[in-house]
Amino acid sequence: MPHLKRVNALKEAAFEEGGFDGYLIFNGINQLYFLGFPGTSALLVPPDGEATLYVYSVNYEQAKAMGKGFNVELVKANENFLAKIAKKAVDCKIKKLAVDALGVQTWVNLIDELGGPKVEVNNSHIESLRLVKDEVEIGLMRRAGELTGEGMKAAFEVVKPGAKEFEVAAQIEYAMRSRGAGPTAFESIVASGQCSAFPHGGCSGREIREGDLVVVDIGATYQYYCSDMTRTFVVGKPSSKQQKIYDTVKVAQQKAFEAAKAGVSAADLDAVARKFITAAGFGQYFVHRLGHGVGLEVHEPPSMSSTNKNKLVAGCVVTDEPGIYVPGFGGVRIEDTLLMGLHGAERLTTGPYNLKPA
Repeated sequence: MPHLKRVNALKEAAFEEGGFDGYLIFNGINQLYFLGFPGTSALLVPPDGEATLYVYSVNYEQAKAMGKGFNVELVKANENFLAKIAKKAVDCKIKKLAVDALGVQTWVNLIDELGGPKVEVNNSHIESLRLVKDEVEIGLMRRAGELTGEGMKAAFEVVKPGAKEFEVAAQIEYAMRSRGAGPTAFESIVASGQCSAFPHGGCSGREIREGDLVVVDIGATYQYYCSDMTRTFVVGKPSSKQQKIYDTVKVAQQKAFEAAKAGVSAADLDAVARKFITAAGFGQYFVHRLGHGVGLEVHEPPSMSSTNKNKLVAGCVVTDEPGIYVPGFGGVRIEDTLLMGLHGAERLTTGPYNLKPA
């Protein structure tokens, strides 16, 4: 069972290397990573024996059916949730408990209930595990990328004068969902005209007009795993300035892709794209990092920024998305989701790189 393997890997990292003898997981995405299904409230990993899921009645039957290899505990509506967890931690003789994330008041209450065990907030071991995707995860992310590509094909067909931004988004999302995608990884962006100069320009009722730059940023999910892809179109004949900006971003994106591989730092990849855009005279208009990690969340480590000197590792998945955004004129972004390998990167999103829709 791949999810039990992940629990065992956490034990090895946190218990044998980190000095903990218990791990309490509150973050819903972290729980999803270890369980493969949502809806639980907490996961307690002891030094020995089965990990315990704490579930309210609304999700109890699902957890029993899907949580093979885990002990499933029902939390009743009037029950002291943290006291139940604390008793289990004491019974398991946990002396140093790691907690991935929780609010201040919950932290205070948990400390009061536990009494004896030392508690430390620590998400680093889980973050390290989630950073490197296994073969199951990679397969799911490939499919998410394929579905995102189907959505972008729909965008190429429907971006035209008179179409409203939200109408384009609806067609994109229908194309993805009708082929088996889950919910979108984030709110679809269809930003036209001057709004294309806003990196997160959103999606409104504005009608797309002749001559507009249109930034389309979309992502499908497949079995909870995300994808992220952006293309930019011009409606009608591009101006010389639009063409120059587009060509600059396209080359910068390709240069970063060609340089991407395990062992290269995130900062170095950011610099590859940024230096090219700066040399072309648009450096001040590249206003964000090169990209970000992708997995169960569409924004997760590693940050592909100029300040992240950490080297990328094989199996991590990141975005490559340089952009140029000229206020009052428009913007261009081209983005793909990349899987890092030892000798290069693989695009998990593919599709046309045309400035004009077909």
